[in-house]
Amino acid sequence: MEAGVGLALQSRAAGFGSGRRRGAMCDAERSSRIGSLRVADQTASPAAVRARGSKPVAPLRAKKSSGGHENLHNSVDDALLLKRKSEDVLFHMNGRCIYLVGMMGSGKSTVGKILAEVLGYSFFDSDKLVEQAVGMPSVAQIFKVHSEAFFRDNESSVLRDLSSMRRLVVATGGGAVIRPVNWKNMKKGLSVWLDVPLEALARRIAKVGTASRPLLDQPSGDPYTMAFSKLSTLAEQRGDAYANADVRVSLEEIASKLGHDDVSKLTPIDIALESLHKIESFVTEDTVTNSQTESQAQWIQTL
Repeated sequence: MEAGVGLALQSRAAGFGSGRRRGAMCDAERSSRIGSLRVADQTASPAAVRARGSKPVAPLRAKKSSGGHENLHNSVDDALLLKRKSEDVLFHMNGRCIYLVGMMGSGKSTVGKILAEVLGYSFFDSDKLVEQAVGMPSVAQIFKVHSEAFFRDNESSVLRDLSSMRRLVVATGGGAVIRPVNWKNMKKGLSVWLDVPLEALARRIAKVGTASRPLLDQPSGDPYTMAFSKLSTLAEQRGDAYANADVRVSLEEIASKLGHDDVSKLTPIDIALESLHKIESFVTEDTVTNSQTESQAQWIQTL
């Protein structure tokens, strides 16, 4: 019996700004959902599981913090920069999906939601879709009850089905890059690698705990040391795979350009804005290359 996940998605634009786009946001809030997900275990008969789609992405809003009017002004400026850059990117995207790849804890979901908001795309987290499809509350439980291989099979099925859609931002699991079939599907869109220093990742993960991350969860030991050691091993195994991404967004490079000595000082908006710049460079170059290829083909036909 074939094991897999059959996935029907209906995506609507999430709005940024006023007027027609805000109306689109309201429509997305009412109707954004994933249709039926049919899951088949290798040893059990297929079970139909109803799964909801991504939650509507909350609109970016400037909030006044303890920094007063200056922070409020900066937040407004950041939102405007994101909006303008997203309009430049959209011109060349032609509805292609964006897949965010990177190590666990690299901020794929946080940055992905911002990108989806400003681009008017829908956001999905592939880990969440697998959880919903299998009918379990966490990836950690799927690993425990079934196996990593079982999770990877369902992850590949989810990515395969998402690749048939348009106008999505997808945050992938940290290990999605290890299977060539996943790259085959992600290359139908545009892939973005969030490259975060291991020290910063280990600090983030040690702070929130490893219970939800089965490949890092350790029964004892210093949380930071254990996380850093395991992340280093995973980075060696996956480094070349992450490098397959169309776009690399280095947090160290962003921090250097902004005059920060630590990537932890970066905001998600800083990272999202740099991602848009890198995406624009890639899609612009891709558009020019395709145009030149088409022109050459037309010239050859005239000979």
